[in-house]
Amino acid sequence: MTTPLPPLRRMRAAAFLTLATLCAVAAAPASAAATGYPERPLRIIVPFAAGGATDVIARTVAQSMSVRLGQPVVVENKAGANGNIGAVMAARSEPDGYTLLMATSSHAINATLYHKLDYSLTRDFAGLSNLASVPLLLVVNPSVPAKTPQELAAYAKANGNRVNYASGGTGTASHLAGAQFSSLAGAQMTHVPYKGGAQALNDVMGGQVQIMFANLPEVLSQVQAGRLTPIAVTGAQRHAALPDVPAFAETPYTAMNARSWFGLFVPAATPAPVVEKLSQAITQGVSDPAVQDKLKGLGADPVGNGHAAFQQYVNQEVERWSALVRQSGATAD
Repeated sequence: MTTPLPPLRRMRAAAFLTLATLCAVAAAPASAAATGYPERPLRIIVPFAAGGATDVIARTVAQSMSVRLGQPVVVENKAGANGNIGAVMAARSEPDGYTLLMATSSHAINATLYHKLDYSLTRDFAGLSNLASVPLLLVVNPSVPAKTPQELAAYAKANGNRVNYASGGTGTASHLAGAQFSSLAGAQMTHVPYKGGAQALNDVMGGQVQIMFANLPEVLSQVQAGRLTPIAVTGAQRHAALPDVPAFAETPYTAMNARSWFGLFVPAATPAPVVEKLSQAITQGVSDPAVQDKLKGLGADPVGNGHAAFQQYVNQEVERWSALVRQSGATAD
């Protein structure tokens, strides 16, 4: 014969059972969302124009993701406002794992460059994986009598404010890297912003502007053809595509370590099991030898880290670029 529970214990047991039931009900949507996920095609919003490095990298990894998830992964280009239009669309999408954002280091810069944004990269999104990163390559017109960062710094100081550096626009990585090098070198170089990196590079090759920091994949062919002189790559290591070009870590300007990166995100409220499944599909996709070869062929360094490591990296990047934006005085408002 079972001894009845005392009234107080019966009340506690009933309360515990009710709480457990409520917790199970609350957890059900997340579990249900992940059980059959994905059940329909996914889309990646690329907030830049088709054909650029961001677009090509996204499409390369999307194909590999599709194989692993068993559903088509479609890329949609939503360009505008330095990547902010597409980012807002992704931030406002349903947090169900079917809409992803392909964000870059530009979005980490935008967090400080724009005083008013309709989204936050660190609060409104969950990072899935960093697909790839590329160093910035300091290049000069062949008429500039410099082969090293030290020689370029001496040339810039000797010629006062007559030395100009180009960028793809105010607040871009190329602008901030140029401003940082100018400060470290003690030179008064003049910033010349363009409406895009392609136009800026054309004028550097044409001699209208002498210097530019550019994503390595964007200038690799021009360097190899002798139309631009490479000076150094940002970061701690030389790049396999240009093994004879020193890294800034080998020079007096070791603080020049900025890199452009390309990563995938989902809205922050996306269920954790879905985030995990997506992150695994991406990291496995990036590790595929065919994908690795394609990314390396673009001049990019494959990464493919997990969502926890990537989220920590994004937080650090926002802080690091924030310091450079404030130092440069750049603003987009």
